Amino acid sequence: MPDSQQQPPHSPSGQTDTAALLLCGARLTDGRTVDVRLGGGRIEAVGTAGSLATGTAGSLATGTAGSLATGAAGALAAKVDLTGYLLLPAPAEAHAHSDTALTADGHGPLAYDDRAVRRRATEAALLQLGHGATALRSHVRVGDVQGLDALTAVLEVRRSLRGLADLATVAMPRVLTGTAGADGLAMLRDALKMGASVVGGCPDADPDPTGYVEAVLELASEHGCPVDLHTDASDPARLARLTAMAGGLRPGVTLGPCGGLGGLPPEVAARAADQLAAAGVTVVCLPQGACGSADRRGTAPVRLLRAAGVRVAAGSGALRDVSNPVGRGDPLEAAYLLASRYGLRPEEAYDAVSRAARAALGLPEVRVEAGFPAELLAVRGDGLAGALSLAYSRIVIHRGRVVARTSAVREYCDSAAESGLELPRQGREEPS
Repeated sequence: MPDSQQQPPHSPSGQTDTAALLLCGARLTDGRTVDVRLGGGRIEAVGTAGSLATGTAGSLATGTAGSLATGAAGALAAKVDLTGYLLLPAPAEAHAHSDTALTADGHGPLAYDDRAVRRRATEAALLQLGHGATALRSHVRVGDVQGLDALTAVLEVRRSLRGLADLATVAMPRVLTGTAGADGLAMLRDALKMGASVVGGCPDADPDPTGYVEAVLELASEHGCPVDLHTDASDPARLARLTAMAGGLRPGVTLGPCGGLGGLPPEVAARAADQLAAAGVTVVCLPQGACGSADRRGTAPVRLLRAAGVRVAAGSGALRDVSNPVGRGDPLEAAYLLASRYGLRPEEAYDAVSRAARAALGLPEVRVEAGFPAELLAVRGDGLAGALSLAYSRIVIHRGRVVARTSAVREYCDSAAESGLELPRQGREEPS
């Protein structure tokens, strides 16, 4: 296949693997089987299977996540055999809560000390990375009991994950208006100075939601940073004010989970969708469950929003905390639910957790084409519908390097073979 002529934007600065890596025999969603050569954190070439194999440094076990190759760009490429795998742009986690993740089984008050938050945030990020999310946006509470301690811990985790995954943080104060709001506003300013990259919060929880949004938008405009607000969106008048205020802000505004839209009369929900589209707002829905800062009212009406032209992404939301004690933090599960429960085609559903999610995070687009960032996910399976249904074995590539591998083995008892039962073609791994 000829190299793509489109030049994508540069990927964010950071550590990349300059050694070359060759992905052999991968299947694409259009049915083609290709080789893909990576180098310098980007896709260097895509060709028909076997066309790029000359001059490689040798084969590695499928999905080996160790030191794959050494040397400068242009060195001989190590090979990863992706026969039987579907190669996709890597998903991104557009809505996480690292500071409260993995606390559902805890007893007593939630611990916000540095060590506890660092442990939880690290474990959650690695869990999500193993599922394929090479970029994450985490909402972190600031003010009240935790002050800036939780944010400090998550920023430390961000630094420790460099080279494995990109972690962005959203500072979330509880109140920004009235006498109590002065402290919250000061805390929010300090959070941005510390390294929080997005201004967020939950205006529905403030006595003056409009004043809360005004404060957030003013601070975001002052610092030139994005906005990511929690709202249930069940009050159409309040949502209309919010979208009117947010329209035109650059960088843009993200709202989520907006589950209350699904409970509005159809004509009211349609009018709200038109307003969101006109304002250029991105909606991040949470098909796996809501989070503690918004009422659990189901999932936003994604088909209605998409039909109106709203940019819709999907995230995981709560991860095994009091809001969702069984969360998986798996973008493919979010896509599966969008397809199975909310009527999106598999391609649309995966787009919500990959291209649309990356766009919501301000990241460059990824395609399996030359010149694009080497942010990739290989899942065992022949097609996207099958991968969303049953994708246990995964190989995750971040900045041109294999950073995580999950290998699933399925075995059948001896009596199955003795009875003459014909086992699946890949009987020792999950069916594709």
